[in-house]
Amino acid sequence: MLIEENYDIKRLTSFKCGGKIKKVFFPENIDEFVEVLNSNPDVKVFGNLSNTLVSTDGYDGEIVITTKMTNFTVQGNRITADCGLKGPKLAQIAAGVGLSGLEFMVGFPGSIGGEVFMNAGAHGQTVEDCFIEAKCYDKEEGKVVTLSKSSMAFSYRSSICQALNLIVLSAEFELQKAFKRDIDAKMNENLSFRKSKQPSLALPNCGSVFRNPEGDSAGRLLDAAGVKGLVIGGAGVWENHANFIINERNATSEDILKIIYVMYNEVKEQFGIELQPEVRYLGGNNKTEVEICKKLKMIK
Repeated sequence: MLIEENYDIKRLTSFKCGGKIKKVFFPENIDEFVEVLNSNPDVKVFGNLSNTLVSTDGYDGEIVITTKMTNFTVQGNRITADCGLKGPKLAQIAAGVGLSGLEFMVGFPGSIGGEVFMNAGAHGQTVEDCFIEAKCYDKEEGKVVTLSKSSMAFSYRSSICQALNLIVLSAEFELQKAFKRDIDAKMNENLSFRKSKQPSLALPNCGSVFRNPEGDSAGRLLDAAGVKGLVIGGAGVWENHANFIINERNATSEDILKIIYVMYNEVKEQFGIELQPEVRYLGGNNKTEVEICKKLKMIK
């Protein structure tokens, strides 16, 4: 297993922002992953860092990155995938064998572990629609457990894994047979929609900054609050959609967090709604960042 120390993580993050991490583990399979979790109870787990803001001042701890965990199996209309396999890759694998149900993943930069953890969804499809079961690591018990769909307590952008701090190791999905041309057409439609509504990943960003509050849209609220085009340091709110932040000119993590805080406060002051960030934070060496994250409830 690859283990890196004093690792410069900037190039791996979607925000293209971040400093050095004290130690990073790169397991290649579930056994290696569980070994790391058993031996390092305080280690933090990340997929491909698509929705994580890593502090420019780094992190003085240990983390796991699951990008090397890409094993999968196809049996009939069921697919099982390790947590590190990227959603778009799994969608293409399913399409290649004429299985429908994962088309929504084709435009997501995230990995399977994170998508199950947050019950990702788009275009009328969600993880829970085709989910069968997941192998998870229970940090409290220090063991691997298998959770069925009924045990996952799926809801909007949520699962039992968040409440119980469970780590998704792998997941199994049951899909539907369909013509490949129809699956491809749906995926192309989803990609076209993403390109028209969201910034290209060539523009460093972490996707949606805030979750949609019940019955409303975070983007609509932020637009109405007048934050579109806001710039702090090297970061700015995307001009085409107010719920995206772009790293325009080598922004620091503090630049980005300050913008998130302004966005949050404007909506709170104007509409009395406290938006909940979707972006995760990894850091702790920068006092200003820590204070902002506490106010945004991104850390306790």
